[in-house]
Amino acid sequence: MVLDTATLRFAFGLMALALGVLFYFSAYRTTRSPYSGWWCLALLFFLSGSGAFLLDGTPHQWWANPLGNVLLVHGGVAVWAGARSLRTVPPPRWAFTGLPLVTLIASALDNPATNVWAGGPVFLGAMGLSIGLGSRELWRLEPGYSRVRIPMAAAAGAVSIFYFCRLIAFLLDGPGGDTFDTFFGSEVTTLVTMVMLVVVSFSMAGLSSEQQTRALRMVASRDDLTGLLNRKAFLDLAAEQMADTAVTKPSGVLILADLDHFKAVNDTYGHAAGDEVLQAFALACQDTIRSTDLAGRYGGEEFVLLIPGGTADRAESVADAISFRLTQASKPDGPQMPTVSYGIALYDAETPGLEAVIAAADTALYAAKSSGRNRTARSDRAG
Repeated sequence: MVLDTATLRFAFGLMALALGVLFYFSAYRTTRSPYSGWWCLALLFFLSGSGAFLLDGTPHQWWANPLGNVLLVHGGVAVWAGARSLRTVPPPRWAFTGLPLVTLIASALDNPATNVWAGGPVFLGAMGLSIGLGSRELWRLEPGYSRVRIPMAAAAGAVSIFYFCRLIAFLLDGPGGDTFDTFFGSEVTTLVTMVMLVVVSFSMAGLSSEQQTRALRMVASRDDLTGLLNRKAFLDLAAEQMADTAVTKPSGVLILADLDHFKAVNDTYGHAAGDEVLQAFALACQDTIRSTDLAGRYGGEEFVLLIPGGTADRAESVADAISFRLTQASKPDGPQMPTVSYGIALYDAETPGLEAVIAAADTALYAAKSSGRNRTARSDRAG
């Protein structure tokens, strides 16, 4: 027995509904991960779009067919947005407006009342592009991420390729051609999409849990006010980096920074202004250092930075750049940004440990304070 398109679409809708309810209660409500939320939204779009296509061949086709195209494209974009959320990268705004809008215009201008493939090339291209971008995001995840990202990326990539092949067949053979109907017709596409959702059902929960775990780990390692590493997280990561056996000769520089006369800021402008200053300094650090460097709040108004492979001259350049950015953060109606004193200490393979480097940098910082503040001092090891 051969199932017709309407029956397959109805079955697909039931599967999407069942998976959507399952994912919502078993994944999203328990983890609250953005990834599972985006997938629930994608399933809702797929379900709605499939339902709209059931009205093909009825007097409602003129509006239901373009609507189905737009909803399915929204589902593809939601797949992409969910994959981007795993890297904590928000989806671009144009994706939820541009792709669906172009699809809607193409469908509306292609006689949707009589043409069930109204806007077909644009629809197929938008689906292949959005799902393909989702696959790309999954492949870009760091290797330490859950291994289930691999079948997810492969499944999304296969569906993307399938849609682009449909587009080529549509343009060369037409929607009524034997090749298109046999290999890329609505029945085949519905079955392929159902298989993809089955693969997703075994993988999404794992990625959602991993995303939640990473989010909790991030919260536990960050200072609430500045967003930099907290003291414990910095010390753990810095010690781990200094002891990394993958580096033949680990070396670098550590910087201790202290905001000058910070108490006066709190006394003059209030603690809210003091918090604003701390946040401004943290932002200046983030805008200056490399992705491989570490920055943390050591305590109060004191901060610490680790620059692997850096030199004392490099450390002074970093300190100057941070101070410059901090002065630029001053606002006419806000507190005057304080100056900063810095202590620099080098480390290498012969250094006893992180504690010794911090002690050396602290001694240098004390020297900078004693010499009048608003300056950088090097320890004996950084001469």
